[in-house]
Amino acid sequence: MTYPQNSEPLEDVLRAARACIVCAASLPLGPRPIIQAGAGAAVLIVGQAPGTRVHASGVPWDDASGDRLRDWTGVDRTTFYDPDRVALMPMGFCYPGAEPGAGDKPPRPECAPLWHGRLLKLMPNIRLTLLVGLFAQKAYLPPPVTTLTETVRTFATFRPAFFPLPHPSWRSTGWMRRNPWYEIDVLPALRTQVAAALG
Repeated sequence: MTYPQNSEPLEDVLRAARACIVCAASLPLGPRPIIQAGAGAAVLIVGQAPGTRVHASGVPWDDASGDRLRDWTGVDRTTFYDPDRVALMPMGFCYPGAEPGAGDKPPRPECAPLWHGRLLKLMPNIRLTLLVGLFAQKAYLPPPVTTLTETVRTFATFRPAFFPLPHPSWRSTGWMRRNPWYEIDVLPALRTQVAAALG
């Protein structure tokens, strides 16, 4: 991704992003952009899109996936929800709806190009970006990004700026069982790097 020059105040951009209705006609529950950002943030977490529980609460990662992500990173809730330490910016800011029998739809493609660049220009202290899931990895990592498993397995290739992760949904339980190296090799490195970025 490339980011345009931007001199807008962060609060103005956040206010505009949270009021965005560009995808309204495609969102079954209507627009409710959910994002957390602060000028002092050192860690950025780029996820996929809010689920129904997060859409209802308006709090990013306010579900079982968030609990698992915090466990993976070793970050407590207080730190996680401090926008001047951790920024939470999904590829799609609104709940995109569900595919029958296949989980949630992909994040809306309009969202990241509209907002990520404007926001990132106003968070100059980001030291580490966690890329949660293949949508974020394909957007932020150099091509070719092949499979999620291979990208996570080769996490060290992308350090120190980026750290790819699987999505921490219930489906990751089976994935972790099939890939025991994740808990052995990846999680300790992740916790160390997150702690260092947060200082």
